[in-house]
Amino acid sequence: MATHDPLFEPLPDGKVRCTACARYCTLPEGARGFCFVRQNVGGRLELLTYGRVAALQVDPVEKKPLAHYRPGTRVLSLGTSGCNWRCQYCQNWEISQEREVAGRPLAPADAIRLAIRHGCSGVTFTYNEPAIFAEYARDIMRAAHGAGLFTSFVTNGYLSPEALEFLHGDLDAISIDFKGSGAAGFLRKYVAAKGPGPIFETMETLRREGVHVEVTDLIVPQVGEDPEALRELARRIGQRLGPETPLHLLRWHPDYRMLDLPPTPLPTLERLHAIARSEGLQFVYLGNVGRHPLGHTYCPNCGACVVEREGFALRSWELTESNACRRCGAQLPIVGRPPERYVPVGPRPISEPWVGSGRLPGPGRRGG
Repeated sequence: MATHDPLFEPLPDGKVRCTACARYCTLPEGARGFCFVRQNVGGRLELLTYGRVAALQVDPVEKKPLAHYRPGTRVLSLGTSGCNWRCQYCQNWEISQEREVAGRPLAPADAIRLAIRHGCSGVTFTYNEPAIFAEYARDIMRAAHGAGLFTSFVTNGYLSPEALEFLHGDLDAISIDFKGSGAAGFLRKYVAAKGPGPIFETMETLRREGVHVEVTDLIVPQVGEDPEALRELARRIGQRLGPETPLHLLRWHPDYRMLDLPPTPLPTLERLHAIARSEGLQFVYLGNVGRHPLGHTYCPNCGACVVEREGFALRSWELTESNACRRCGAQLPIVGRPPERYVPVGPRPISEPWVGSGRLPGPGRRGG
């Protein structure tokens, strides 16, 4: 366990106010926050999952999904137990809704050694909400930068300004996952969040700070497919982040407590894709649909298909050394290029000898 002053405030009567996320839980002595893993111990906040990993595997960066950041590279993906949301359809609910501290020990330096050993170019914090273990994530990110690796979050974006300041300078890229296009009614009913305000503030703050931002929107059929909510989300992305910001519309699959709805129909995703493009977004992708023409990258100037994908794998790369379109010369906003000896790789569980006791769900996690 670790104590870190920056992400809590002491209050009278031995209480503390957690500042890791936008919930700002007020905790009396001995109490834990909404996430289950941040506890008031003697008038100080302790992160109970510091150094304890509940999910760990090697992934292609495209799985995060990041389409415009270091394409073709591998990342070490890790998560802990607990979460600050209660998504009724969570596909990683075994760890995200875990009320006990689960996982096995993994020190920051050991995480970096694993990443290098498995040919990873970066480290991604995912599977549960990284904001709730920000102290652990920051220590790993600093070790990653020291070893020449990049860092990224897959997050619901429900961070506090204090957490954004705490992480300033340590985060290279982020995938912010909206649910139901951020409609307030959907968030209240299906994820137990008050509204999208903190999410917008997170993505806009990080963009101003130079972090690479991509946005995802999980489209839940019937209850989270409002065209006007998606239109408003696309409009705000274009106005506040820029029309070149990638937006991924993800197909939903039934899980956890929402098993009565079908997977998102493909025509629904295609219809919403057209709406997002009509609002001026240049790069809108469909995700979780396998091979599909709307999973490729097209030059916004001439329309040529410049990056072709199949699932998480790159199948063709028609960009110059500077990531310009070979047909018309337009520059595309993609950071990095595939490795010279690019080999497609799918999600791969790590089979390493683990020290200590604890539960490591597997093999491999779903989702980003």
